Amino acid sequence: MQILKVIARLMDYPKAEVAESKSEIAEAIAQSRHISPAHRARLKQTLQAIYDGELMEAEEAYTGLFDQGRSLSLHLFEHVHGESRDRGQAMVDLMAEYSGNGFEIDSPELPDYLPLFLEYLSYRPDLEAREWLADVSHILAVLGARLVERESPYAHLFESLLLIAGRSEELEQKREQVASEEPDNTPEALDKEWEEVAVTFGTEDQSCATPPPANPNEAQPLRWAEPASNKASITGEQRP
Repeated sequence: MQILKVIARLMDYPKAEVAESKSEIAEAIAQSRHISPAHRARLKQTLQAIYDGELMEAEEAYTGLFDQGRSLSLHLFEHVHGESRDRGQAMVDLMAEYSGNGFEIDSPELPDYLPLFLEYLSYRPDLEAREWLADVSHILAVLGARLVERESPYAHLFESLLLIAGRSEELEQKREQVASEEPDNTPEALDKEWEEVAVTFGTEDQSCATPPPANPNEAQPLRWAEPASNKASITGEQRP
């Protein structure tokens, strides 16, 4: 599902290589039939909001949004397990799902990093990708609602993901919950967070595998990390 790869690119930290591929990304959005025309238009707005200005400004805006506090963390297990030890095992399990389906990672990010997770799903059968998105729809809805509250164009990415998952209604259901939340990106909240004891799980080195060589005869736009093979669908009960 190519649109998931597009959303992954837009959700990731702004990069010059993506800015240079704006026209290609816009065309991929226009051609997608997995989202509505209205959502295609909103994704194009997000693309423009991020990459029509100076890249440094986009980087600063991104850092101020996603790296200040935990409420908008793009690590899925942050919202499921927090800092508990269960998070470490969940990382191992998700990494096993990736490798079991031939997905080799060439990024230093943890396996539950949402843009990386979407990259993986873009290579899976459409039905399976929708099921995984539905499994994490409660997280997507909360993040989307928080971004709507902040009037961020990144909210459109989560609206599209919920549409693909068939869970669009969850965004509005989370709006009331989010409206009453205390902000965690204030200086006071950030100081309190730094006072907490950090817990590490020893999983950082699991995302450094080298991807297989590309087939020069096969067009593969928007590449980042690709599966080494197209193995059977994921089995098992544990999902993020």
